[in-house]
Amino acid sequence: MRNRQRGVSLGLLLLASQVFQLGIDNIPPVTLATLGLNVYLFLFPLKPLLQTCVSVQQAYWKGDWYRLLLSPFHHVDDWHLYFNMVSLLWKGIKLETRLGGAWFAYLLSVFSLLTGLVYLLLEAGLAQLTEDQSFAMQCAVGFSGVLFGLKVVNNHYNPGEVKYIMGVPVASRYACWVELILIHIMNPGTSFVGHLAGILVGLLYTAGPLQSLMTTFAGYSGYGMPYPPRGSPYYGQGPYGSYNSNTSYREQYSTNGPSAPPQHPYSAGLSEEEQYEAAIRASLRDQGGSTQTRPSYGFNVNSDPPIEELRQRRLQRFDS
Repeated sequence: MRNRQRGVSLGLLLLASQVFQLGIDNIPPVTLATLGLNVYLFLFPLKPLLQTCVSVQQAYWKGDWYRLLLSPFHHVDDWHLYFNMVSLLWKGIKLETRLGGAWFAYLLSVFSLLTGLVYLLLEAGLAQLTEDQSFAMQCAVGFSGVLFGLKVVNNHYNPGEVKYIMGVPVASRYACWVELILIHIMNPGTSFVGHLAGILVGLLYTAGPLQSLMTTFAGYSGYGMPYPPRGSPYYGQGPYGSYNSNTSYREQYSTNGPSAPPQHPYSAGLSEEEQYEAAIRASLRDQGGSTQTRPSYGFNVNSDPPIEELRQRRLQRFDS
């Protein structure tokens, strides 16, 4: 791993250009803070690069586990930083607006730590299987492993998408694997095992027990992560709906006081049956010429007729 010179360079200038073209107000706060942390630690690293990269030799043999926290947020050079941060911007905007800032920050923290741990396990396994201790000495650094994990999560939430990789259409479920191989072929100096570790962590979240474990831990810890429970009408959706690129992040989500997520009046945290009953009530009120405004986040069940009576009225309307 080569040393780099500190300072403003072309990669940083291009990254700044990308950020300002996108607009700082259009970048969700956790994504923006993560980008800022990576840039800051590139300009003012806590330790030299060879003391922040993670390897079996340094972390396990020598007990320097602190590297697991440092390695994702340090980069080899300005181009390494640029490509990773541009990728973070794209994935962060999509995922943070879908999952919410608190859960996305939680996700980044867990992925950053687990990617390093899975990387160590893979390298240790390769060293054991091949009896080649050079695998245990390979030192990895950078945010790209975490980004591969986020790529898996994003593809999971958009299963029907088609990615174009070098002009070739690839189904989103296979895109991360194709990119893993192509990146290693085109740039052999990248950490194949580090990227693979990120993919495996993403699969642990989307197809394994990681998401449930994170939800359970968040509940027991008392932090109250605002993530929709499984079975909710909003499970797998952001608490603030879809991201609108024509409106700034702050304009979409900032309020003057305590806020609740903007929800459709028929579906504000209700089950499908409750949504159906709410729709019947609203339809009957509209049919009767009522001009009363429906509440923004639900309805008042105490002021409405019993459910059976509503259904009878509905049947009478159809009969007539």
